[in-house]
Amino acid sequence: MHVYTNRPEISAAVAKHKKNGAKIGFVPTMGALHRGHASLFNFASKNCDIVVVSIFVNPTQFNNPKDLETYPRDLQGDLEFLESTNPELLVFAPSTTTIYGSKVESINYSFDGLNQVMEGAFRPGHFEGVATVLKHLFEIVNPDFAFFGEKDYQQLQIINKLVAIEALSVKIIGCPISRHKDGLAESSRNKRLTKDQRDASPFIYKTLMQAKELFNDQTVDEVQKFVVHQFKDNKHLELEYFEIANASTLTHASTKKESEKYRAFIAVFAGEVRLIDNIALN
Repeated sequence: MHVYTNRPEISAAVAKHKKNGAKIGFVPTMGALHRGHASLFNFASKNCDIVVVSIFVNPTQFNNPKDLETYPRDLQGDLEFLESTNPELLVFAPSTTTIYGSKVESINYSFDGLNQVMEGAFRPGHFEGVATVLKHLFEIVNPDFAFFGEKDYQQLQIINKLVAIEALSVKIIGCPISRHKDGLAESSRNKRLTKDQRDASPFIYKTLMQAKELFNDQTVDEVQKFVVHQFKDNKHLELEYFEIANASTLTHASTKKESEKYRAFIAVFAGEVRLIDNIALN
């Protein structure tokens, strides 16, 4: 496994492989790696000749400074995880200065409203930070394909928009959500849950599954009220939002149309740990 920390070295390594005809896959991460990440690495490896994994905790996508401060960091543990998962990976682990230089700030993007709902509404500036770091990473790594989990479905839509805005040549691939056996979506934040919170957290996916079933013959408003009621007296989980939206535009669905696809999106606090999930409804 090769680990690179600066731009010229990783760019040169990728360029050498591309010159030899290799297809380059890329999986950007913020570290604290888990089985969900491994599923992305494996999927990328099956579809590409060379896979690059970046490990970088991006400061511009945290609207809450405390969240940035407490985000789990264990580079050595991540490298050991990668070595055991796929020793053929190329790893890019840059510093903040390597990515941003002396100005750690986001580019002001317009995403046609995709960044103003749900996560964008509750985490102002988050998606501009995500888009900015990905623009830098895509330019450095120059991959043919980039792989992202559908747990961050809204982010996935915005990344596709970023690629169009910047006219980037990379193709974005969405991968199924990786879950624990009890249904909880794999996330680096799960490591911060207490035992009681972890035991309670599968309730999030259970509720999404119930919402999916109800969506077949109930109105959007009825499903919304059901989910809100489910969390009303939960002592470990506090609902921040539940939204049913058009799967493509992410606009709020007030009524259902047979010709459209819908997804349910949810954000829940377990103490100070914020968990998100989503599910296709039809």
